[in-house]
Amino acid sequence: MQSADVTNLVDLAVGAAHEAGALARERRQAVSRMTVAATKSTPTDVVTESDTAAEQLIRDRLLGARPGDAVFGEEGGHSSGESGVVWVVDPIDGTVNYLYGIPQYAVSIAVQIDGVVQGGVVHNPESGETWTAVRGSGAFLDGSPIYTTQCSELSLALVGTGFGYDASRRVRQGAILAELISVVRDIRRAGAAALDLCAVATGRLDAYYERGLKPWDLAAGALIASEAGAVVSGLRGEEAGERLTFAATPKIAEELRDLLERLGADQD
Repeated sequence: MQSADVTNLVDLAVGAAHEAGALARERRQAVSRMTVAATKSTPTDVVTESDTAAEQLIRDRLLGARPGDAVFGEEGGHSSGESGVVWVVDPIDGTVNYLYGIPQYAVSIAVQIDGVVQGGVVHNPESGETWTAVRGSGAFLDGSPIYTTQCSELSLALVGTGFGYDASRRVRQGAILAELISVVRDIRRAGAAALDLCAVATGRLDAYYERGLKPWDLAAGALIASEAGAVVSGLRGEEAGERLTFAATPKIAEELRDLLERLGADQD
């Protein structure tokens, strides 16, 4: 598929993300306190009714335009298709932020073709910002090109991270963070992986790492970060994934990745 065709798919995803984001934001503003519809891996890993409604809207828009495609969504699972195109969807990345009224959540949609992510969209309904990327064509924030920072010293790096829902994993992650915090400028924990990856792409963070991300958490954001110039990977030669997702500006990437490997950031 040509990049122009992928661009058209990304444009379709942008429209769906904006609609889903507006729905989620309107539902959040309509009540003083959101309620939990279900839990997933632990009692603190929650789903709101807005998650499921937003994902259904996205599915309707994407499959209404392209009925032969497949959708792999966080809430609705995998629906099959025959076109070779799979939409990887997180309707609200940062659900706990959304639940508490923290304006740091996002709609994330990636387009995967024959097993490779070729395009991605991340939209923050609260700020109105939309990040996009087509593989090989750069990354953009609201249509303007974006790039990573030129940070070249780990001691000056602002690093983002996240924590697992399981308490025992968080204890382990906290111990790793205690070792890391004295080596870098400072740490940020915003609570939405897609936005953290986009923060690296936009130069708002110099690096980001997190264990436990699912495909829908990282698919779009990882492509956007990579297209903005970031080194995106896992540890120990692995690709970015559930064991660990790592993104950093190139001049500090090797040193930080080596340190995370020594600290065992990809292990519980």
